[in-house]
Amino acid sequence: MEVPAPAEVLRGPEPLMQCTAWLNAYFHQPEAIEELPVPALHHPIFQQESFTRQVLWKLLKVVKFGEVISYQQLAALAGNPKAARAVGGAMRNNPVPILIPCHRVICSSGAVGNYSGGLAVKEWLLVHEGHQAGKPGLGGSSGLAEAWLKRAGATSGSPPAGRN
Repeated sequence: MEVPAPAEVLRGPEPLMQCTAWLNAYFHQPEAIEELPVPALHHPIFQQESFTRQVLWKLLKVVKFGEVISYQQLAALAGNPKAARAVGGAMRNNPVPILIPCHRVICSSGAVGNYSGGLAVKEWLLVHEGHQAGKPGLGGSSGLAEAWLKRAGATSGSPPAGRN
């Protein structure tokens, strides 16, 4: 199987180049992501005013690398403190996970909650951002990220393959 050339070699469209640079920094130089522009988000969900759009923008602008927020706290930031379930719906409808960091949204109890990429991926991303698997901030976690890190030799910088 031939591996496709990276976007930097192909010199793709500017939004693709920005996205590639941002994701590369996220996984290899996380301290640099705050300095990079957020790639253009042209998905229809961002073109009309809605609670989902408001939630996703607040999450993008307020919750930084290494931080977590509860569904209820994010609902309050978006202007409706009683809309924690609607925030969960917004996370499910997030068209660009990782760029808009829905993995940083956890339950008020500290439990990890759900993620479109699966629990193991969400926990891996949180561990990548400095959280300890099964510790406060990931309270109630099943320890899947910790188990994955052991299987991967605890030195790999790559997320688990596939979806759960």
